[in-house]
Amino acid sequence: MKHIALFGLLLFLFSSCEKDEVRVVANAEGTGASLSASANSVVLEKTKAADKAIDFTWTKADFGYSAALTNTLQLDLAGNNFSNPKEVVFAGGINAKSYTVIELNALLLSMDLPTGANSNVQARLKSVVTGTDAMAPVYSNVIDLTVNPYPLISFVYVPGAYQGWTPASADSLVSLTSNNIYTGVINFPAGSTEFKITPAKNWDVAYGDAGNGTVSTSAGSNLSVPEAGMYRLTLNLNDYTFAAVKHSWGIIGSATAGGWDADTDMIYNNGTQTWSLTTDLAAGEIKFRLNDDWGTNYGGSNGNLVQGGDNIAIASAGRYKITFNLNNNTYTVVKL
Repeated sequence: MKHIALFGLLLFLFSSCEKDEVRVVANAEGTGASLSASANSVVLEKTKAADKAIDFTWTKADFGYSAALTNTLQLDLAGNNFSNPKEVVFAGGINAKSYTVIELNALLLSMDLPTGANSNVQARLKSVVTGTDAMAPVYSNVIDLTVNPYPLISFVYVPGAYQGWTPASADSLVSLTSNNIYTGVINFPAGSTEFKITPAKNWDVAYGDAGNGTVSTSAGSNLSVPEAGMYRLTLNLNDYTFAAVKHSWGIIGSATAGGWDADTDMIYNNGTQTWSLTTDLAAGEIKFRLNDDWGTNYGGSNGNLVQGGDNIAIASAGRYKITFNLNNNTYTVVKL
């Protein structure tokens, strides 16, 4: 009986070792997919938005046994070693993805690539076993791409109490590169601080407050700012987050009605992304200030803005139209 028991123990130990060895081999033999692209150089044109731009196809990664996989297409600038890739996730049953010109253009713009110029981008496929992190991801071969996206401005709209809850006439937030991040400045009067955000000038779809700085189309509550004032709104539809921060520019100085003690607020145009004001000025000087505070101020000369720069001279009294543009650091002061 002792021999039989010993033999049984040896069989058990051998069986256990064999199972452990199988698991090790499964890990060690994991190999990435084989990725291919229909083109290695893509110049995108707005007039061909609906045309096919590129096809990605791949084989199934092999982890040494049959497993459900999740695949992620990764794109990053050449030389970054995929340290901060743009990712598109696919279920394991999918082995190809086609992009139209407008779809690929939006994807590239979300990587903050320059428009109208070539960028060298690399693509690869990351594969993981679905539902577990016990096995490390495997990666495909890397494909080198030369891409040239075009600029594409897009808008969302902000109907609210400040303008009568009318989407057709609501102010907008703008994304200059259609990277799904929209910004704009809106003035909310006292008692009119609630609003929603719509992707079109209608109520078909509306984003509301989902809590903790997030938005959702299924959330019923209105978005709001804490008090009256001018706010910079930022909507990020990559992660469905939202932020509102007080943000106003004004002029201050001996030429203004408030002198050096109080700002005269300017008005923001979300379409042109410029601030402007038509007001009476005396002979004297002015500067531009952010949020009624000297922490951020601009002066300058000859129409060129300089942070913390010299006071801007106003030669004679009269009615003036003033513009302020931080996109190109310029200003105008035109007597009417």
